[in-house]
Amino acid sequence: MNKRYLEATYRDYITCLNNQDWTNLDQFVHDDAHHNGKRLGVDGYRAMLEADYEQIPDLHFNIELLAVDSPHVACRLRFDVTPKGNFLGLPINGQKVTFCENAFYRFQDNKIQEVWSVIDKTAIETQLG
Repeated sequence: MNKRYLEATYRDYITCLNNQDWTNLDQFVHDDAHHNGKRLGVDGYRAMLEADYEQIPDLHFNIELLAVDSPHVACRLRFDVTPKGNFLGLPINGQKVTFCENAFYRFQDNKIQEVWSVIDKTAIETQLG
């Protein structure tokens, strides 16, 4: 994949997530997709995202920083959200929080095959006091 096409594909993937367009998720996620070392496939990946939206109804992925070096994409995603109940083991209970996720992707066959991500839990803890 050339850099422009890969960046456009990634941005379309983020749009797919923000629209919760699960029927088109397989256009972006490989059948053999892994997240942080765990094989999920497309169905498991979708289930993970659906659970995220269940826990965080106002979830919206905002690209803050994006670097592309085919077949890899690195992205800093920013979230301004209101999770229900506990989130990452923290008692959020409907409080508005802002945090970032650093995510690294490896594409294969023009689709996301591997994702490694880390959420800045410390930022949330600081907001909770």
